[in-house]
Amino acid sequence: MASLVTPRTLGSAGPKVYPISLGCMGMSGMYGDADERESTATIHDAIDRGINLLDTGDFYGLGHNELLIGRALQGRRDKVLLSVKFGALRTPDGGWGGVDNRPVALKNFLAYSLTRLGTDHVDIYRPARLDPAVPIEDTVGAIADLIKAGWVRYVGLSEVGVDTIRRAHAVHPVADLQIEYSLISRNPETAIFPTLRELGIGVTAYGVLSRGLLGGSRPAGPKDFRAYLPRFSGNNLARNQKLVDTLKQLAAEKNATPAQLAIAWVLAQHESIVPVVGARKRTQLEDSLGAVNLNLSPDDLRRISEAIPASEVAGTRYDEHQMQMLDSER
Repeated sequence: MASLVTPRTLGSAGPKVYPISLGCMGMSGMYGDADERESTATIHDAIDRGINLLDTGDFYGLGHNELLIGRALQGRRDKVLLSVKFGALRTPDGGWGGVDNRPVALKNFLAYSLTRLGTDHVDIYRPARLDPAVPIEDTVGAIADLIKAGWVRYVGLSEVGVDTIRRAHAVHPVADLQIEYSLISRNPETAIFPTLRELGIGVTAYGVLSRGLLGGSRPAGPKDFRAYLPRFSGNNLARNQKLVDTLKQLAAEKNATPAQLAIAWVLAQHESIVPVVGARKRTQLEDSLGAVNLNLSPDDLRRISEAIPASEVAGTRYDEHQMQMLDSER
């Protein structure tokens, strides 16, 4: 049964969505092996609980994630909006081959996404990263052409900075920016969020638990890409555990779990923000959904922010090479 909660709107002219979105990346191996039956059951449970925005990327699991979602949505496609990222290139051994956001390439990517997802359109289409070789105007212009043709409904962006946001929005209205944002990843607050509010662009915030760090999750082995992220490595993890312990104490005062408190904090920052929760099990989804009804007062928010200052986190959110690729960090 869907919860009676107030939906949020992605951008001034975007779709209305449940306050939490389901991120499906972890269902295709990024955090180690996943159970496809449980992943499918989690998607079904999310829909039954009212979640109507699913987030994926055509490169997650080299197409596996879209195939999984396509199978899970048989008979349910009209109940959800699909947000799809494109542009990241993969190699046969699972490696990364760069970024390609050329108009001819993204139209090709979409053709395959539509087939894998078993649908005639995607709702939000976004480049996963900025392609330095392709003007953002060309990329967004090509998505606008796809909107006119009926294959896409809205333009989205991911991990880009203020200048790129303004240039993209001038070509076609942008529904939302997908960007990492959490208690310990707060850089967007300085310039990016004010720009989004000025332009009427929403936010889908991923990494609200810093890939499980704030919820107490740890890398499961070498197949878990978090094992190679600075915040989960060596002395950094030991230092960050102190912040996690503080979050646990604050959550206990609210009769909540650390994950619920961290998600509720993001939800409370602005009505334009929709957290993307990467649950791949029904138990994780159940925990995350508890955040929707967790009310935090201004005093609560201030106390949490002061007790867990982002300046104290050890390690960047990606490794050095990936950080250099982020237009949002420039």
